Amino acid sequence: MHLAIDTSTNTTGLALITNGHIVAEDIWPCARNQSVELLPHIVSLFASAKSGIRDITGIIVARGPGSFNSLRVGLSTAKGLAFGLNVPIAGISTLAAAAYQHATAGLPVCAVLPAGHAEVAWAVYQELEREWQNTSPETISAPSTIFSYVISPTIFAGEPDEYLVQETRATLGELAVTHLVPPKSRVHALAELGTQRLGASAGDDVATLQPIYLRRPPITQPKSRAAGLKPPPPTVL
Repeated sequence: MHLAIDTSTNTTGLALITNGHIVAEDIWPCARNQSVELLPHIVSLFASAKSGIRDITGIIVARGPGSFNSLRVGLSTAKGLAFGLNVPIAGISTLAAAAYQHATAGLPVCAVLPAGHAEVAWAVYQELEREWQNTSPETISAPSTIFSYVISPTIFAGEPDEYLVQETRATLGELAVTHLVPPKSRVHALAELGTQRLGASAGDDVATLQPIYLRRPPITQPKSRAAGLKPPPPTVL
């Protein structure tokens, strides 16, 4: 049984997955209060699944991008559990999980998360050669930058705000596709991606696993707008 933890945004999620099936799930609005609420919710999750912490054989955690403090709470909890239980850990991009919610639709998926300063973190994903891949690097930009990279019908996922939703529809028209099938929850998608990694013995080093920030914490001077990445070239989707 694997435990998945997602504290990337104000919507926090937990899931227990075994043999490819979600056996318990908990999603709640946390308002950046994960340091107080996360552990009690984990205890309640195990109780609802009638299982215990010793049943866990792997930990899956969302690495971000997302809120600096929230990611640190999630990563430190996940790493502490993996170290204490001596089980493998897999860190998964939050954008990859947000896009994977719609993987069965068979279209490119642009995952978007708020990044503050009127910007968004985003990347485009698609299943290529039976592997879930990002076809544009994860980066931070103004929302309007996304539109020049969408040249075929694309699903928009994640947590776009109302302004971006309206601008996307006005600018892209029919190229902006609403989801074709009911999406999984983000933590459900996270659990599936993490289980694939752990099943392939492709976990992370618990000592060196770090969050994905894309932007440096506000206590330091940013060196770039995309953690050293240049804006991606237009990609044929």
